[in-house]
Amino acid sequence: MSDFSPGFRGRRDPDVDPSRVPPGQYVTGDFPVLSAGPTPSVGLDEWMFTVDGSVSDRKQWSWAEFSALPVEDVEVDIHCVTRWSKLDTRWRGVSVDTLLAEVETTADFAVAHSYGGYTTNLPLEDLIDGQAWIATTFDDQPLTSEHGGPARLLVPHLYFWKSAKWVRGLSLTDDDTPGFWENFGYHNYGDPWLEQRYHGD
Repeated sequence: MSDFSPGFRGRRDPDVDPSRVPPGQYVTGDFPVLSAGPTPSVGLDEWMFTVDGSVSDRKQWSWAEFSALPVEDVEVDIHCVTRWSKLDTRWRGVSVDTLLAEVETTADFAVAHSYGGYTTNLPLEDLIDGQAWIATTFDDQPLTSEHGGPARLLVPHLYFWKSAKWVRGLSLTDDDTPGFWENFGYHNYGDPWLEQRYHGD
């Protein structure tokens, strides 16, 4: 993953309620694309989602099985570490709570794994209690590949690199294991309201 798509440059919108925009962010009406490496091509007939690691039983869903799970409509603001924010975004997906409902674990952390090799780490407590989803639609349309389709992790309260595109599973872990961007100096947690962009912030 050596190729990087362009970032985003913009200016603050004076008509936006500033309480909705984290420090250093600029609101855009577009949906910029920032990726490391080429966009994976994943057919629905081969797509699988897996929950494994420190769990009582490994869980796995095909696309057909995943599509039969209960879905939720979510409207959230999202914030990218490259300083753009997009407000009132509309998604539909399966809550991570649903995926973990029958999983017994003592793990405190998770690593999201993507097709293409991308990974990112998160505390497990940030993925439960209605805070995270595996999203399959955006603005009532199937999620495009450039934005992570057919499915991406959605964790809107953290910088958007934590919302892994092309997600294929979660490994629950006892230890916190830095992912792709975290190993390149990005903050281990990534709270946009604290401007946790890089290591040491």
